[in-house]
Amino acid sequence: MPQPQPTRRLWSREELILAFNLYLKIEYGKIHDQNPDVIQLGKLIDRTPGSISMRLANFASIDPFHQERGVVGLKNGMNQVQPIWDEFFDNKEELLFQSEEILAEKENTSVHSKYKDILSDLKDLKGETILREVKTRVNQCVFRKIVLTNYTNKCAISGIDIPELLHASHIIPWSKNEEHRLNPENGICFSALYDKAFDKGLIGINANLQIIFSDSLKKKKDSEYFQKYFAPIENQEILKAKKYLPRKEFLEHHLDTIFNK
Repeated sequence: MPQPQPTRRLWSREELILAFNLYLKIEYGKIHDQNPDVIQLGKLIDRTPGSISMRLANFASIDPFHQERGVVGLKNGMNQVQPIWDEFFDNKEELLFQSEEILAEKENTSVHSKYKDILSDLKDLKGETILREVKTRVNQCVFRKIVLTNYTNKCAISGIDIPELLHASHIIPWSKNEEHRLNPENGICFSALYDKAFDKGLIGINANLQIIFSDSLKKKKDSEYFQKYFAPIENQEILKAKKYLPRKEFLEHHLDTIFNK
């Protein structure tokens, strides 16, 4: 008598959310089953690295960036991952935070413990205030991971690859546009100096992704620091993002409202 085949365990919503969380944080070329992060997630949810890799490939198959490149990915399973993708892009703040809560639970810890370094000063807050602040900080931290991955952990201007010196710079500031706070197309990886220069409108990025200088910065052209840190980068094209290019309308907003012409 032939032996009955074991029933295939369907993916739960929580498992799909965790796979999507990982998809956002790692480069497309690293979604294979030998990646330690893929292996670790498999252990957390009792799935093989190969099955995790396949789910990541499913997300790649519905990612507009890869579709435009002609990358097919794995189409079997697309219908399972599409609702998670749509939910993220409709409500990034909720799904990102929820994914971190689920991940922390699978790691036998909590969001508060996992992110204690950035939450330690909130102990005196209460109720809705602390919940809102915890969500904001955790989401900002995840956004940073996504943006740094998008630029292969390098400053888009200098190429510096020391994580401690890198920032996920918002093109439209966090406080100015709630809808796009966590949109990867609204982030560029800059080292500390260029992050501050961009934030204060001393430099801008035009539609061709080239660095332009404000008049106030140009007035410093005779200084030693200008010649050392700024002169070499004028009109330089920033490092090309791996997936999420800066959206042109966001860059235009920065030039119109923040850049010091």
